[in-house]
Amino acid sequence: MRDKRVTTHLFLAARALGAEGGIYSGVKDNSLEETLDNICREWGGTFKVEYTENWRKTMKQWSGKVVHLTMYGMPFREMIPAIRREAAEKLVVVGGEKVPKEVYHLADWNVSVTSQPHSEISALSLFLHEYFEGRELEKEFEGARLRVIPQERGKKVISVAA
Repeated sequence: MRDKRVTTHLFLAARALGAEGGIYSGVKDNSLEETLDNICREWGGTFKVEYTENWRKTMKQWSGKVVHLTMYGMPFREMIPAIRREAAEKLVVVGGEKVPKEVYHLADWNVSVTSQPHSEISALSLFLHEYFEGRELEKEFEGARLRVIPQERGKKVISVAA
C-alpha cells in the first residue's frame, strides 16, 4: 500500500510541473482529493484528481498514449522527442513497489529516468521537466488566491483578488 504522503507529494509535483490531473487506484482517499482541491482553490489551476477502482481498465481504455516510468525502461532523454511528437493525450503511469508485469505490456513506452532505484516523485518531476522543456517553471496558475513573491531571504506570500 502506498504511503498517503507519497501520493499527495506525487500529485503536488505533477500539478506544479504542468500535469492536468492525476488518477490513482488502490484505496479511495477522499482527504487526498480534498487536499488537492484546496491547493487549487488557494494556489490556482485546474488540476483534477480522480480515483479508479480498476487500473487495468483505465489503462486499456485510455484513448491516448501511455508512458510508464520505470527504472527498467528505455532512457527517457532518448524517448522524450518521440513522446513529445505524439499528438495524443498522455497518461503517465508511476507504480509503487511491485508493478505488475501487465503494466509494461499495456504501456506504449516504458521509460527510465535512471536505471537505479529512485522515487516515483523524482522520476515524474524529471520526466515532466524534460517533456515540457522547462516551460512549466514559468507557468501561471489561473484563479490563484495566493502567490509567492520571490525573495533572496524570507518568505512573502500575497493575497490576490480573485
